[in-house]
Amino acid sequence: MTQLPQFTRALLHPRYWPTWLGIAIIYLLVLLPFPVLYYIGCGLGRVAMRFMKRRVAIAQRNLELCFPTMPVAEREAMVKKNFESVGMGLIETGMAWFWPNWRIERWFTVSGLEHIKTALEVKKRGVLLIGMHFLTLELGARIFGIHNPGIGVYRPNDNKLIDWLQTRGRMRSNKSMLDRSDIKGMIRAMKNNDIIWYAPDHDYGPRASVFAPFFAVENAATTRGTWMLTRMAKPSVVPFVPRRLPEGKGYELVMLPDISDEMPLDDEVTTATYMNKVVEHGVLMAPTQYMWLHRRFKTRPEGEPSLY
Repeated sequence: MTQLPQFTRALLHPRYWPTWLGIAIIYLLVLLPFPVLYYIGCGLGRVAMRFMKRRVAIAQRNLELCFPTMPVAEREAMVKKNFESVGMGLIETGMAWFWPNWRIERWFTVSGLEHIKTALEVKKRGVLLIGMHFLTLELGARIFGIHNPGIGVYRPNDNKLIDWLQTRGRMRSNKSMLDRSDIKGMIRAMKNNDIIWYAPDHDYGPRASVFAPFFAVENAATTRGTWMLTRMAKPSVVPFVPRRLPEGKGYELVMLPDISDEMPLDDEVTTATYMNKVVEHGVLMAPTQYMWLHRRFKTRPEGEPSLY
């Protein structure tokens, strides 16, 4: 397993004091009732739009690329709702890291747990849990782990304090964590009938990717990892979607059926194309809560101009 970050006295150095202050504010904030947090989070997102102009432009461009026939007014409305989700994402990260289990379970309904049970107890193949970069990501992983502790896959944060804190928060409902580059560790875990949380929907650069369609974008850089993991470990493959309900009514976690028997493994491109369709289906279950402010299409085939 990856060597997880530990708390040391070095994290008390003055250079981390601004981070500690931010952590303290979030910790105190999430003590408030959830309906109040919903109001605050959405408000923070609307304010963020005024200051995060570059990210607003990226979200607008991503939606234009993915949904070119959607009316402009509808896309602009989606961007506004998306940034409300950005504000809520900050609040939800604090909820995921600091709330006790009983408080999280109070605001969640969970469906599809039988798909995980079948995979682990009947098929005994381990699970590749397909997550997607929703802004509810941290909270969704926490509630999933409460029911089915697994092994998280992550990229270590450059800020050592944040790296320790996010690992501590995620370990509240996970067995362990693996660096996203540790493919052998992921395969080993699934062969041992464990659950690996894995998100194949970001652009990880040309060396780690092949090009496959994603919504209306014909060539989207898509990770090779899904093909390698499913071919080598032969796990059950279960997508899941954590989505926020309207008007602060809580959340639902939806585990979708195992797709491993339908997933083509002929080659990397075929698998990537299939997986992008799976991600599209998940995104459309909560389209305004997806991480549209990420430059999903920054890597282009050689000779093609930037889409941004």
